[in-house]
Amino acid sequence: MASPRTITIIALSVALGLFFVFMGTIKLTPRLSRDAYNEMKRAYKSYVRALPMLKKMGVSSILLRKSIGSLEVACGIVMTLVPGRPKDVANFLLLLLVLAVLFFHQLVGDPLKRYAHALVFGILLTCRLLIARQPEEQLPEKRILSVNGDEQPLIHEAAPEKGKMKVS
Repeated sequence: MASPRTITIIALSVALGLFFVFMGTIKLTPRLSRDAYNEMKRAYKSYVRALPMLKKMGVSSILLRKSIGSLEVACGIVMTLVPGRPKDVANFLLLLLVLAVLFFHQLVGDPLKRYAHALVFGILLTCRLLIARQPEEQLPEKRILSVNGDEQPLIHEAAPEKGKMKVS
């Protein structure tokens, strides 16, 4: 049976991956929701206006929206389908992306209700990354120390647990 840690990582990976695929697709095409797509277009125009540095670098609102949407879709697919280390890389990239989006929302003065979802998913991405980076708990193995040909348990294993008395 899979450990609770493994189940948690898988559940978070799939849920977060699907969410970012969905949100990235909304940024790329109006097929899922024309209203949401138009809202994204408007929002990214305000982000570029608020950061004139982007305009100087030649980054238009369309390029910014499509690159963020593409990155969300790609990382979402990796989070959902690809096993191993690439999931953690995708998780980290999405976390950076969420931080950038939170910065954009703060920059244009959006109310909390407009970016609350980004806060929640940023926290979920952080939790998933922290859980995934923790070492797997291993059951203690009984190790034997050989002293002058006699096998004895290691000292810390031979001592009784703290708070318990050894009764003979």
